[in-house]
Amino acid sequence: MKLHEYQAKELLARYGVPVNEGYVANTPDEVEQIATRIGKPVMIKAQVMMGGRGKAGGVKYSKDVAAARQNAENILGRLLQNEQNPKGEVVQRVLVADAADITKEYYLGATVDRGTKSIVVMGSAEGGVEIEQVAKENPDAIIKIYVDPRLGLLDFQARELAFGMGLGAHIRDFTRIAKGLVQTLIDHDASLTEINPLALTSRGLMALDAKMVLDDNSLFRQKWAEELRDPAEEEESERQAREAGISFVKLDGNIGCMVNGAGLAMATMDTIKEYGGTPANFLDIGGGAREDKVEAALRIILSDPNVKSVMFNIFGGITRGDVVATGIINVLNTLKPNVPMVVRLAGTNAEEGRQILEAAHLPAATTLDEAAQKAVELANRRS
Repeated sequence: MKLHEYQAKELLARYGVPVNEGYVANTPDEVEQIATRIGKPVMIKAQVMMGGRGKAGGVKYSKDVAAARQNAENILGRLLQNEQNPKGEVVQRVLVADAADITKEYYLGATVDRGTKSIVVMGSAEGGVEIEQVAKENPDAIIKIYVDPRLGLLDFQARELAFGMGLGAHIRDFTRIAKGLVQTLIDHDASLTEINPLALTSRGLMALDAKMVLDDNSLFRQKWAEELRDPAEEEESERQAREAGISFVKLDGNIGCMVNGAGLAMATMDTIKEYGGTPANFLDIGGGAREDKVEAALRIILSDPNVKSVMFNIFGGITRGDVVATGIINVLNTLKPNVPMVVRLAGTNAEEGRQILEAAHLPAATTLDEAAQKAVELANRRS
């Protein structure tokens, strides 16, 4: 779950990270009121969850109240697009923020490193640009510190990071900011907290932009986060899947995938690619593969107009294959889809399940390779 810039900055500020004054507005009138209250030049920043907002025209400097209103009128309701997000996002709200005088920009971020079972804190003296670009063009410019999540960022680690970034003269302020950034990640079960830029201004170090991503798997512990969720920023299919308790990620392919088990879903997608196809989604309906979830999942898959075939890959463990097969047929009789299907069943009572599917004239496969190959062939016929 991604948070907007203003939401991330509010959370960081609670942990002692200095941020520039700013307020959210939905209309040009509100922008005018806020700019008047701030009483100095402001930045009008589109609150959309996409990178490169500035290049797309979503961030504008406003020298006075009149300019702030004009910029708001130009940004609000506008579709922002760039190479990273060609579909674009419509701007529903903007952040009106104090335009700080910047001497130099830095990058500071923290994320989870599953390989080392730790938090990796990254800092760079090359801030204000996308960190992926820095990593690609000048990887030596990024300093990494690995942190034990049980201890948080220790003072000596923060000092090491500060000196590496050329911030030795501001070590006390930097240490407070870096420790606050890491603790924000830990306390909120975030997978990413990022300040870019962390700017050196006449008022000292300050977070002028922030990003935060919460781990969806931890939201049961972070009930407060539901209040921050922005439905407008979610794909409709992903919203439906979340409400149905289905793990789903929309992709750009044309073969719908319905699988029970995350690892099996990844293997299914890999096998489809191996046979020249492209998966339209990642979807894990869970271990039970109950009829109601199968129906909800299939409705979500079929809502994608790009889907040309659907592949079921179900492993029957506790749930028997014949029960799964009967449930699939019942769902298909209810939905009556016009997209071809292929089903691969394995595990408990798989043979009985395949017999049920074949009796209903639904293609059944015994292996993952066979099912993937058939799904690709069916999709190619309709492309």
